[in-house]
Amino acid sequence: MSSPAPDTLLGPADVRELAAALGVRPTKQRGQNFVIDANTVRRIVRTAEVRPDDVVVEVGPGLGSLTLALLETADRVTAVEIDDVLAGALPATVAARLPERADRFALVRSDAMRVTGLPGPAPTALVANLPYNVAVPVLLHMLETFPSIERTLVMVQAEVADRLAAGPGSKVYGVPSVKANWYAEVKRAGSIGRTVFWPAPNVDSGLVSLVRRAEPLKTTASRREVFAVVDAAFAQRRKTLRAALAGWAGSAAAAEAALVGAGVSPQARGEALTVEEFARIAEHKKSLAAGQEK
Repeated sequence: MSSPAPDTLLGPADVRELAAALGVRPTKQRGQNFVIDANTVRRIVRTAEVRPDDVVVEVGPGLGSLTLALLETADRVTAVEIDDVLAGALPATVAARLPERADRFALVRSDAMRVTGLPGPAPTALVANLPYNVAVPVLLHMLETFPSIERTLVMVQAEVADRLAAGPGSKVYGVPSVKANWYAEVKRAGSIGRTVFWPAPNVDSGLVSLVRRAEPLKTTASRREVFAVVDAAFAQRRKTLRAALAGWAGSAAAAEAALVGAGVSPQARGEALTVEEFARIAEHKKSLAAGQEK
């Protein structure tokens, strides 16, 4: 493939001109901050290790800054956009700037939280600048809905990036950390300053890499059952697990029995546990309940 022309990607003036032509003002309600730096989007594509055979899904493409950079490298890009005005303009931007790749681009006008299918081949990678206000639920929904996604790189608020990548024992380890780890090996993959966005946000951003587990977590408990334990454990994170899980288990005694059976101290707190330990707790509650029914 020939190298792209220098003006393929969007710069600050391009982004503002496009926005003005569309009458678009970024809204806080949708967490919109458009990337205006071509070097940043190329860095994201490199960090995501996008390959020529990848089918990439992008959530919240906005005016197309990252979309164009992804199309330079990937085999195909499918963008999911909820904003009708932005979605209406994106195909024309792709056709004008990367006409030779326009047939490799697809657009889905939808809320990413409600997407259950995508056109064309199954996605192999998720790369996105996720809106700050819905980043975690969107990420978890996409990983659950599209098991073909092997690699993910998302740009999120730095605080959210820290939470997603945190390990047990960390002060910021919590529900997002455990649930992301259910699907993937998660790590921080870099920091992004405020000046590459328009409008510039009041917070820094971070890149998070998620590589899907080669083998799903070995457990007889379902994802829903494990996530219920996680939610209960962190709903009252200052309490011991015996107390925090009492409502979930039916009583403090039942919670203690499930914990002991799983090899977890009833006096421990949720922030100390791995996703595997949460899965064992869910398993033991099931086995205890089955024993009571006999």
